[in-house]
Amino acid sequence: MESNRESGAIVIAADGFSGNESLPRGFDWRGFDAYLFDIDGTLLNSRDAVHYEAFLIAMQELYGRAVDLTGVPVHGSTDPIILLKALEMAGVCEADGRATLAEAMRRMCTEVEARSEQLRPELCGSVEKLLAELKAGGKLMGVTSGNVERIGWAKLKAAGIDEYFSFGSFSDRNETRTEIFRWGAEEARRRLGATAKVCFVGDTPADVESAKACGFAVIAVATGIFPLLDLAKCEPDMCIPGCETLWSYAR
Repeated sequence: MESNRESGAIVIAADGFSGNESLPRGFDWRGFDAYLFDIDGTLLNSRDAVHYEAFLIAMQELYGRAVDLTGVPVHGSTDPIILLKALEMAGVCEADGRATLAEAMRRMCTEVEARSEQLRPELCGSVEKLLAELKAGGKLMGVTSGNVERIGWAKLKAAGIDEYFSFGSFSDRNETRTEIFRWGAEEARRRLGATAKVCFVGDTPADVESAKACGFAVIAVATGIFPLLDLAKCEPDMCIPGCETLWSYAR
């Protein structure tokens, strides 16, 4: 049973604040020039095994290892880190894994693209409404994802939302999530100017931590596997059950 303090934290989080007194009450989520979204668990949830099976096929073909991803942290991670960790658990040292890492990721991309008709992305609640409103408001939108680029765009295209995004920062350019977020923010400012206000949107503690490490605002949405309270403990600037909650706040 949750303590009263934990229950209160959920209420505070759902009200758009983390409980940190240093954060401004009444966070203006519309007040940014650029919005950078994570993909999995934030924009959509995949209801298929295509991406997962691409990992298995790449590891079998390139490393001769019939392994799965059991025990490998995947939520909030990145494709190359997931692949290297799975190989390590299967007895492949990091040096050997890295030797053909780029080839393995290309093989994954080829597999996902060849099976694109099998992709079954389910948009998270009110995502398309939010993207349409931001676009109408002239906001720049990009994606900052742990996916390899070709796989990330394949998911967005299958979900019918790829055209909302002007660019993406993915794990084939930068391996860690913080590096992915930093490059995305830098790209947004290259396009809009050095003083552009950037906000990240993600669904994992890693998303919150990466945005904060880069010095940018972050909205956490509990539409992935992490509960609202867990996200609130990371102290994002806004923490909500889902995007549909955004319209509860006054302009």
